[in-house]
Amino acid sequence: MPKSPPSDLEALKQEITAQYESLSPRLKQVASYIMDNPNDVALETLSIISSRCGVQPSTIVRFAKVFGYTGASDMQRLFRDEILSASPSPSYSERIRQFRKRSDEMDWLAPENVLHDFAESNIIALEHLREVVRPEDLTKSVELMHNAETIYLAGVRRAFPVAAYLAYSLSHVEKRAFLLDGVAGMTSEQSWMLGPNDIVIAVSFRPYANDTAAVAERAQANGAPLIAISDSRLSPIARDAEVCFEIKDAEVRQFRSLTASMCIAQTLVISYAYKYGVDKSATGESRK
Repeated sequence: MPKSPPSDLEALKQEITAQYESLSPRLKQVASYIMDNPNDVALETLSIISSRCGVQPSTIVRFAKVFGYTGASDMQRLFRDEILSASPSPSYSERIRQFRKRSDEMDWLAPENVLHDFAESNIIALEHLREVVRPEDLTKSVELMHNAETIYLAGVRRAFPVAAYLAYSLSHVEKRAFLLDGVAGMTSEQSWMLGPNDIVIAVSFRPYANDTAAVAERAQANGAPLIAISDSRLSPIARDAEVCFEIKDAEVRQFRSLTASMCIAQTLVISYAYKYGVDKSATGESRK
């Protein structure tokens, strides 16, 4: 347990990530909610937060005390301070609720409305991405990519297109990269040479893939830095990552997009190419 409560939101998130596995199931439920909905924690009452979280208000108070605060309001202050220091905007959760309300009023099956729903939902996801990604995380990721001998890329099922894009685009900026595609169930065999001079970029979303989590564990065991692209800092690939990009991809009627995840992937590759002098014509736009 920390000797004193974290003094800013980023420090609190780091403590929650570090202690997550030791929390009770109910406290894990609170941890997941507040990590995924920081603006709600800042702006809503304790009763509303507990209702949306599915626990009693006393559980949230107990959660706050685990991390050294005297009560929930002291913890909420960090979330409010974060909002005051940033440009004011509706929370991601609130924007989604407003969008769904508008969407429910339309004939969703009409093709033009399907297009509208997907486009609007992806716009919300990209706006949120722009607000929450920290410049220092982008800079650190590009430096890790530059210093690595080989970049190992892991992602299966829905996450596979993001990992595959990274492998494709990195080959066009002359960076050695290896896609752990797990053909014939050989993810472990493909990653056995992973070492401390390499890095792993792992991509995984709920429900998290065991193969990708296993690659993240191997990276930690072998001393290789890990960059995680996931939907929560509490995901199995994110907890020990050097950098975690927490992505809220669009979801429409249970169909999930990859627009925000692909945006991060493109940002990393193009930033790497420009910073380290790779010919811009080699970024894949001129080669098919």
